[in-house]
Amino acid sequence: MEAHTDTTTVGGQILAEATGGARRRGDRIFSNTATAAGVTILVLLAGVAIFLFIEAMPAVTASSSELPDGKTLIAYIAPLLFGTVIAATIAVIIAVPLAVAVALFISQIASGRLALVLGFVVDLLAAIPSIVYGLWGIFVLGPAAVPVLKWLEDNLGFIPIFEGPASATGRTMLVAGLVLSVMILPIVSAVAREVFTQAPRRLKEGAYALGATRWEMIRMVVLPFGRSAIISGSMLGLGRALGETMAVAIILSVSGAVTFDLISQANPSTIAANVALNFPESSGVEVNALIASGLVLFAVTLIVNMAARAVINRSNVQ
Repeated sequence: MEAHTDTTTVGGQILAEATGGARRRGDRIFSNTATAAGVTILVLLAGVAIFLFIEAMPAVTASSSELPDGKTLIAYIAPLLFGTVIAATIAVIIAVPLAVAVALFISQIASGRLALVLGFVVDLLAAIPSIVYGLWGIFVLGPAAVPVLKWLEDNLGFIPIFEGPASATGRTMLVAGLVLSVMILPIVSAVAREVFTQAPRRLKEGAYALGATRWEMIRMVVLPFGRSAIISGSMLGLGRALGETMAVAIILSVSGAVTFDLISQANPSTIAANVALNFPESSGVEVNALIASGLVLFAVTLIVNMAARAVINRSNVQ
């Protein structure tokens, strides 16, 4: 119960005015602090965009002979953008269903202690450095995937993405996508799990009362309730996959080719990995070209997040 202040006396009026003034002062401080934080984020975002744009302009106006490999800027960035999108797409396709399943098991099926342990283990995956994931991918997952890649070539080679020839080392786009999926899984799972646990208890009990099984309850109550969380978590994971650097740089055997073949030795690089590998040895317009590719990655990430926000808002309205 809220305490009621007696305002019928002079002392009560003074106390009410003092309390109300303190509350209003606290509200103003909180409001101003939150506003300043929001404006700071926008200023920083605008500053990054302006910096990238200014530094990229020399590469935009330069001739192809001044740019890396004698290519035009579009011809230089397009394969990198292609590889970035392919790797991130593979990661999201693999990670999102698995992350949602893990989140559902932890929040709806597992017992209290088991759910606590599993949640801790899944969240711990996010604390592993990306270079460790890269080393795991090149020394463990890559060699272990070679027989699988060969099987895909022999049995599903008629599909362009498994056309081959299969890599003998496992340093392929498919393996890179698998590693990225493990890296973004805890992000998607954590967001989905937190919302799944908040599904209205009365709706869940109502579904059970109507004779629904646990899966039917999850399908009719929990998943619709957590739809926006699944989308937002997926977009957060996609943003992480788009910008991942070291793991992809270590795993991929880069040839610069634009191909949908996921199991061959010829792979396009990604924007982030290309910047990390080439920036230390670049100079002049080459640096500006790398920054221009970073500007493209910045724009793609911004567009993805804006699209995700639009989808989430529409989902909430419905």
